[in-house]
Amino acid sequence: MKKVPEKYRKRLMGLIPIERIIAWNIPRPPQSLLQELLSYDGLTPTFSDILDSMGIAGAIPGSVLKPVLSGKKIAGPAVTLKYVPERLTPAQSFHEKARAKLADRDAYALTEPGDVVVIDGGGRGDISAMGGLSTLIAKKYGLTGNIVDCGVRDVEEMRNLDYPVWSRGVTPITGKFRFEALEVNGPVVCAGVSVHPGDLVVADDTGVVIIPQKFIGIVVNQAIEVSKREKKLVEAIEEGSSMDQLKKILDPKKW
Repeated sequence: MKKVPEKYRKRLMGLIPIERIIAWNIPRPPQSLLQELLSYDGLTPTFSDILDSMGIAGAIPGSVLKPVLSGKKIAGPAVTLKYVPERLTPAQSFHEKARAKLADRDAYALTEPGDVVVIDGGGRGDISAMGGLSTLIAKKYGLTGNIVDCGVRDVEEMRNLDYPVWSRGVTPITGKFRFEALEVNGPVVCAGVSVHPGDLVVADDTGVVIIPQKFIGIVVNQAIEVSKREKKLVEAIEEGSSMDQLKKILDPKKW
């Protein structure tokens, strides 16, 4: 049996077998880099274009994973949680007084402030894997947001807590006795995109983008440079600069 690091011993609730926690620690980019990144707008389109140029599939449209709260943008390393369908029906589980197998709070126990929890629920927008209590605990842990490839509920509480969540759907139907936690901090699939622990998650009203961990430095620095140039271009347009001046900032073919 795996030994639980002392750091997490008092935080875990025993919701998932210890052997299903694949990694205790994940790589995390400097918070200063993420704060600089978040000072710019239009993040997910910029990242999507950069990943396209690198041949990496990492962008998820906002029409697929919709923001529960509009006007939010987040960036942080991924802590992952994978669910599979529970074999018993909910009625049979209630009849047998079975134990619920959701494990979001144990996933939160492995996080650091600023992390993003990515939940793979197989795209089941009709079943919730996150509600009001889950949101409250995530907020208390200082997480920056959740990406949920299935349904969520208690969205009023998410909005009241001002906690950013992107989800496949909104539903009253609980995932208790419908989902079983398979792994924490192993590879997952989120809306068709592969996500590994420590990958950088960037999300805004336009969508969600996953940047593989080994490319974070290169991609983020490139995104910051692109954002600086576009900000300068916008300012020039608003000031009524000539076309020749605009061309010097950025070739119109790249707009």
